[in-house]
Amino acid sequence: MARYTGPSCKLCRREGLKLFLKGERCFSDKCSFDRRPYAPGQHGQRRSKTSEYARHLREKQKTRRIYGVLEKQFALYFKKADRTKGVTGQNLLRLLERRIDNVVYRMGFANTRRASRQLVMHNHVLVNGHRVNVPSYLMKKGDEVTLRERSKKIQSIQDSLEAKGRHGWDSWIEVDAKNLKGVLKEIPDTQDLQLPIEDQLIVEFYSR
Repeated sequence: MARYTGPSCKLCRREGLKLFLKGERCFSDKCSFDRRPYAPGQHGQRRSKTSEYARHLREKQKTRRIYGVLEKQFALYFKKADRTKGVTGQNLLRLLERRIDNVVYRMGFANTRRASRQLVMHNHVLVNGHRVNVPSYLMKKGDEVTLRERSKKIQSIQDSLEAKGRHGWDSWIEVDAKNLKGVLKEIPDTQDLQLPIEDQLIVEFYSR
């Protein structure tokens, strides 16, 4: 499957804000966005006028990159959100938040969504006692996430949980750090996500 494999920090610089794609590094002095807060490339520091289309496109690209979703996948999520009763933009973000790779990241078992996707694909994650190795699997309210017994000894998981404990867990997730398991208590509302995303711009992008 096609997947972006270039420098993560370039994506933050392209979108003009931190997307927190590299975990603890984003909170340190080593953060490339803090050092060079302008777009990558030789023309990155030039000022340019932003059109309405560009604003819509950048919002869609930013959201895609935050969740690590491919273009075709993202378009399918939008179609599904559009068919669901309610506000399309909010439905879209709820679908993305329900992905198992995002939930594992939110619970702190991995320090980035990319690392979380690796945990899922490498058969480390169980949902309600059953192995799930598809990152796009959609969680439901009340689903429990645990790790395989041998996976609990992985040092990177322990380090990630320790770091997550310092920053705190989201209110819609319940985590038992000692036993390495968590429950999705609620499907979050968009105002609870605290993400720099204007979902209405994404709706306007696909509605043009």
